[in-house]
Amino acid sequence: MENTNKPSSNKLTYIIGGVAVVIIAVLLFFFLSNRKEYRAVVEEMTEEKVLLTEEFQELAMDYDSLHSNNDTLNLMLEQEREKITHLIEEIKTIKATNARKIREYKKELSTLRGVMRNFVIQIDSLNRRNEELTKENIKYRKQHDEIAQSYKELEEVKKTLDKKVEIASQLETRNIETQGLNAKGKTTRKARSVSKIRMCCTITKNVTAPVGIKTVYVRIQRPDEALLITSKDNVFTYEDQEINYSASREFEYGGEDVDICVFYTAADGELLGGVYNVDVFVDGFNIGTGTFELK
Repeated sequence: MENTNKPSSNKLTYIIGGVAVVIIAVLLFFFLSNRKEYRAVVEEMTEEKVLLTEEFQELAMDYDSLHSNNDTLNLMLEQEREKITHLIEEIKTIKATNARKIREYKKELSTLRGVMRNFVIQIDSLNRRNEELTKENIKYRKQHDEIAQSYKELEEVKKTLDKKVEIASQLETRNIETQGLNAKGKTTRKARSVSKIRMCCTITKNVTAPVGIKTVYVRIQRPDEALLITSKDNVFTYEDQEINYSASREFEYGGEDVDICVFYTAADGELLGGVYNVDVFVDGFNIGTGTFELK
């Protein structure tokens, strides 16, 4: 009886062993297949992480290329650059198999690209506006220069016209006659007998000259060119300088001819024999000259 059951038992053992071998082979096959797939997935995700990092780095360089003249916009750009730099460092530290974080960073990358496009639009708009303002500034500066040049030319014309009016309104004299008078008021040509010098003239008509009370100044030079004066304080303005005069008097000018006489009182021994020069001034102009002679 024992011999009869033994072959059956061995047969069952072989069958079970064969099935086990098959199962193990199948399991080993699936293990090796899944491991290969897993490695492929890991490699793919690692490559995706590398590509994602490179895209962030490219985005950082794109941000570095953006510049603006607006301080507020520059501050916002700098904040975005710092944010991207921080994200790049974060990506380097995560595992390639962390699919959730990879998806989050991809989403963040898309958002940052949208923000950058908005910055580009703003900067382009500002640059165009700056170009327009620059052109307007150049235009207005040119207009200002043209106006300034026109004003300068008008000032020159005004000065010329003022000069012409000034010349036109300048008084003139005729019939200048200068004589020496003795103590009795009689004319004399003897230098030692002259006590006063009288200069008489006619200030002529001029409708453009201002009317009113005016002062006539007379300068008398001796033959040795010394100026006859009674005081060094007797001065008037001529060609922006204060100069001495020999004698003066006020008169009223109404635009018509007016005859005036001016007297200079000579000191004892002051006069010399020879030819004397006489200059007449009104309103700061030399309006006439003459000579006379004493013996």
